[in-house]
Amino acid sequence: MISFDSFIAQDGVPIYLQIVKHIKSGIVSGTVVNGDEVPSRRVLSALLGVNPNTIQKAYKMLEDEGLMESHSGAKSYMCFDDTTVAFVRKQLLESDATAIISSLKQMGLSKEEALALIETHWE
Repeated sequence: MISFDSFIAQDGVPIYLQIVKHIKSGIVSGTVVNGDEVPSRRVLSALLGVNPNTIQKAYKMLEDEGLMESHSGAKSYMCFDDTTVAFVRKQLLESDATAIISSLKQMGLSKEEALALIETHWE
């Protein structure tokens, strides 16, 4: 079963998007694998203290992206292959890189300064 023990909600980002990102991050890191059971909407809503409709919205997004399968009255499972993992990895990296670059630009750093900063922290 997918764990939400390390999930920490952040202000300013819709919770359903945070749930989707948490699961996608798990897929990329290998902590969520094909066939893993997904907590029920009621269980996860109680665990996170949010409306079940919020969980439904997150799960619907995962289903629409082909990462999860749900059946009425039955358990839901993760469903993806290696190609999908590569796509999700690229998607998350591009999203994070865009956010970091935007922040660096807002702080007035040049491309060279930004690259130097990355180089310093890479090691």
